[in-house]
Amino acid sequence: GCVTCLDYDEHYILTFPNGYGRSILTVPWIELGGECSINCSKTGYNASIVFHTKPFYGGKKHRITAEIFCPTDKKPFCSIEGEWNGVMYAKYSTGENAVFIDTKKMPTIKKKVRKLEDQDDFESRCLWKDVTYNLKIRDIDAATAAKH
Repeated sequence: GCVTCLDYDEHYILTFPNGYGRSILTVPWIELGGECSINCSKTGYNASIVFHTKPFYGGKKHRITAEIFCPTDKKPFCSIEGEWNGVMYAKYSTGENAVFIDTKKMPTIKKKVRKLEDQDDFESRCLWKDVTYNLKIRDIDAATAAKH
């Protein structure tokens, strides 16, 4: 994925974890797992992130660990651990420990997207508009046809 922070003129390239459907015969839940990265070409800062899957016996759900690197360093200046859908804690190379983020306390922010007529043909919302519309009106056959 690509994310641009307009206020800072920064452009990030990131990879995503895998998604797994768990407990499909009982109470289903989604688990994220795998290694990801975030890189900023402008600053050179980068992060390596691991979404840990829950072991079969014991262990916790939704665990995440991450390391953040300066452009020229091989050792991280910050390590993060916690739950990707809860609280994450930062441990800095200076020895300081702090809450990195508490996702439960974050406000919901509405996305800002360009109008469909202003989007290019292969931008997601434009490309998938017929699928989205038909899913909203519960016409699964038309949604399936629109995917082709």
